[in-house]
Amino acid sequence: MKEKPLPFKQIEWWLMSILFLIIILTNILNINFDYISRASESVVFRHIANIVIPLTLFGAFYFMHMKIIPNFSRDGKKAKLIIYSLLVFFISVIICTTFYIGADYGDHPFMPFYFSTVALYLSYFILVYIYNKIIIAEDIRDFTIYNIIRLITLYVLVMVFLFRTQKFHQDLVLILYAMVIPAIVAVVIYNYFLIYNYKKAGRKSEARAYYWLLASLFATIFIVMAINIRSGTALLVGIAVIIVMIFVIIPASNAMFAKYDKFLGQINTLSVKVNQGTANMDFLRSQINPHFLFNALNTLYGTALQETAERTGEGIQKLGDMMRFMLHENNQENIPVEREKEYLVNYVDLQMLRIKDQENIEITFNRNEAAIGGMIAPMLLVPFVENAFKHGISFQKKSWIKISLRCLDGSVHLDVNNSIHRKDQEDPEYKASGIGLENVRQRLKLLYPDEHELIIRENDLEFFVHLSIKYKNLHA
Repeated sequence: MKEKPLPFKQIEWWLMSILFLIIILTNILNINFDYISRASESVVFRHIANIVIPLTLFGAFYFMHMKIIPNFSRDGKKAKLIIYSLLVFFISVIICTTFYIGADYGDHPFMPFYFSTVALYLSYFILVYIYNKIIIAEDIRDFTIYNIIRLITLYVLVMVFLFRTQKFHQDLVLILYAMVIPAIVAVVIYNYFLIYNYKKAGRKSEARAYYWLLASLFATIFIVMAINIRSGTALLVGIAVIIVMIFVIIPASNAMFAKYDKFLGQINTLSVKVNQGTANMDFLRSQINPHFLFNALNTLYGTALQETAERTGEGIQKLGDMMRFMLHENNQENIPVEREKEYLVNYVDLQMLRIKDQENIEITFNRNEAAIGGMIAPMLLVPFVENAFKHGISFQKKSWIKISLRCLDGSVHLDVNNSIHRKDQEDPEYKASGIGLENVRQRLKLLYPDEHELIIRENDLEFFVHLSIKYKNLHA
């Protein structure tokens, strides 16, 4: 009700369908066929009119509300709207006039009830247009007020319609709409806010108190009514109402609320998975760095020309391990912590081959060697190290990168401190700066909402990152 407008077209359709169905059924059930067989022609015609006139009004509503107006909304052809509207108007007027006069309801050719019904229908559309212009703005995010106002307007206009057409339906219909339905709605709202929500929050004593307060309120109302009219019937009706409320309305509404909560939970779960999948896809795209791969291959090629194949083989092996990781394990939901650590070590070693013998570059990598069991989402550690090599290394200026990786029982801790060398705006890497880190932030929020700590600080000279993650046990 808050995020968007309610489906009013469906609400209006179902409300009017149920209302006319009740009117027609009660009119049929009210017919005394023994009496009809002996009654005058005008009395018989009146009973028929009480069925045909509501059916005609409902048919006119159906064609206008469900066919003609929606078609105009789609194609915008005013001529069709006017022609079909006039056609529905004249056909319904002829039918209603025939039965109105034949049933001796009056001899006025312009039936007051019919034209007041048309006026109410047009008034509703005018009011909706005004609401849309006044209440709904382009940037509105909360539709609660709009939805409530439209529901109240619809309810009031239908109430006026029932009063204007009172001679064509039983008093029971008006009682149901004016008293019973609002009472049921009030009970359902009361139950949701003061019983169901309190019970769901674990405040069961308060929920019970409000439950019995409601029952006591209804009991008091009917006791007072019974005393005032001095009739035991009111008391019996009150007992019946309380029984229906306790055993039908409240349990049915609780089932509806529970189903709605479950539906919302499923939507939230799907939304999280979609966001996670989007973040993973974006992250994978940001990690496919052709510049790094070409640089690494060029480095390996140069190494092969300069010395024996031992170093070259080592570099190719590490690059192969990284490629296999990216192609296979990176698509899994969780991987062993040791595999993530191994990928990080391979990445640093491969970068070290590229910058070996550069005197103005200092690389420090401290890590614990003990194998640790545990599962973690892939590619959460490497982006920070990759970012350090991407933005912290210059072959012309003094540069440093300090990495500390501690894999403990149940948690992993990464600290990265590096110098900063800003990229030129013409550099292909300039626009990509920060994309990988932002994806990691999003993934951490989705995957480890209360189980991670990420601290990032920077100034003109250096960049610092601290990341701690509580990961899952291997056998959990």
